[in-house]
Amino acid sequence: MEKTAKIYVAGHGGLVGSAIKRRLEGLGYKNLVYKSSKELDLRDSLAVKHFFELEKPEYVFLAAAKVGGILANSKYPGQFIYDNIMIESNVIHSSHLYGVKKLLFLGSSCIYPKFAPQPIKEEYLLSGELEPTNMPYAVAKIAGIQLCQAYNREYNTNFISVMPTNLYGPNDNFDLETSHVMPALIRKFHEAKVNKLPYVEVWGTGTPRREFLYIDDLADACIFLMDKYNQNEIINIGVGEDISIRELALLIKEIVEYKGDIIWNTSKPDGTPRKLLDISRLTSLGWKAKVSLREGILLTYNWFIKNYYKND
Repeated sequence: MEKTAKIYVAGHGGLVGSAIKRRLEGLGYKNLVYKSSKELDLRDSLAVKHFFELEKPEYVFLAAAKVGGILANSKYPGQFIYDNIMIESNVIHSSHLYGVKKLLFLGSSCIYPKFAPQPIKEEYLLSGELEPTNMPYAVAKIAGIQLCQAYNREYNTNFISVMPTNLYGPNDNFDLETSHVMPALIRKFHEAKVNKLPYVEVWGTGTPRREFLYIDDLADACIFLMDKYNQNEIINIGVGEDISIRELALLIKEIVEYKGDIIWNTSKPDGTPRKLLDISRLTSLGWKAKVSLREGILLTYNWFIKNYYKND
């Protein structure tokens, strides 16, 4: 991407989009365009077409999405499938209509089959049943991938799809009803520490294993792939190693300096047993993550205590 190119970051206010915007600015890209969801409803096809006609971006990072953890996915399945399909369809179609040079679509590792062999290779997509707790979201993301691939074949576009592993970092969602496991645990342990609670309750058994990627590493990988990758096949983004939820809880407890106990609510669902991505396709291109899990959690916790409660 030329430093003067007009780049649209869809979803710039969220965890992923804000990190991509921050990284682009750090690299000297100045011609960035973005709109908040209040300014531009990406579910509205006419509004999206008007935006693309007016702005004519050359490159698009499609990071806008409705996201959440097990509880949110279970409570709002209709919203998760509708909002995500509409956002993807409108942005991808308008990118085609208005001659975008290249688009990067952010998928998710939850699109892979629940019992996929580990580590998960890109070719395992659609080879088995999905995890029921987030199926509507996963189906929507798979539809986005198919849209990119179909448009590439029919219209000769250059739309690439990346599959990041579990993400965390500054600007994450710390709402206990809609958040993912990492920010939820950070908030739970912090509030238990502040309120001197005797224990923290964590969902499930603690046995599932997850891979976690710091958000600034993801942003770096996305810009790297926008420059280097032009294939129709999806590509995984991760760190190549995982940790059990029990180990993660103990690590966050230590970083937060909470002295109480952990109680595991085994009546709550665990979700997918293990989710570790095969990142050999990415590493063969010359990219690897830089931020360790401990360092990333500490950075995220420091951001949380400085920013999360300031508007209360």
